[in-house]
Amino acid sequence: MKWNSLNNVEQLNAIREESKIQSVIIFKHSTRCSISAAVLNRIERAWKEAETDNIKPYYLDLIKHRDISKQIEEDFNVQHESPQVLIIKDGKSIYNASHTAITYSTILKKAQADL
Repeated sequence: MKWNSLNNVEQLNAIREESKIQSVIIFKHSTRCSISAAVLNRIERAWKEAETDNIKPYYLDLIKHRDISKQIEEDFNVQHESPQVLIIKDGKSIYNASHTAITYSTILKKAQADL
C-alpha cells in the first residue's frame, strides 16, 4: 500500500477537489498508540491495489501535525479521535470510524458506494 503523506493544511483543499473525482481516505495515526499501530497494520495487510484503484489514501501523523487534525475536524465537521479514518467524497466526509471499528472491508464498501 502506498500512502500519500498529509503534512500541511493547504493539502486539505486539494483533497476536497480530488474527492470530486475519486474517493479519498484520511487515516489519522498516533505513532504513540499501540491500537493505532495495530489498526494501521491491519489495513495495510488487507489493502489490495486491484480493489482500490479508485481510492486515494492519505496518512496523517497526529504527533507531528496536530494543526492539520484540528483543521480536519473543523472542515469536515468530524470530532477528533485517534486512530481515525475519514472517507471524503464530493468535498465532504461521508463516513468516519475510530479505533477497532476501522476495517478494510468497511472502508472499501463505503468508498466505492455510488461510483
